[in-house]
Amino acid sequence: MQEGDGMPREQLDFVLEDRRQVYSRHGGVTLPSNLGDGLAAYLPDTPFADQPYRVVAKFRCDGKDQLITIYLAQVAKGRDAIKDMIELMRIAQKRYGKVYGCTPGK
Repeated sequence: MQEGDGMPREQLDFVLEDRRQVYSRHGGVTLPSNLGDGLAAYLPDTPFADQPYRVVAKFRCDGKDQLITIYLAQVAKGRDAIKDMIELMRIAQKRYGKVYGCTPGK
């Protein structure tokens, strides 16, 4: 989701806050500040159990707010799922910047 073209910043804030409440109830981990505002969480016993690994971030890219959410059904056994999701968000934001010609974090 991106700010503009019919998507007001308030809508992005609403979606993020809704996810923050759910993820926080399930031990969500706050993302590093350089990835914007967001959390990563594991939600196995919820209506989201088919894709329980989740990460969301609202970040700036050349002055506009963006929102990326990633859902995973599983992670490899022995992996640190939260750490991996945070790294996936880092990759997703960099890729977003390349695709849309903007600089994440600015």
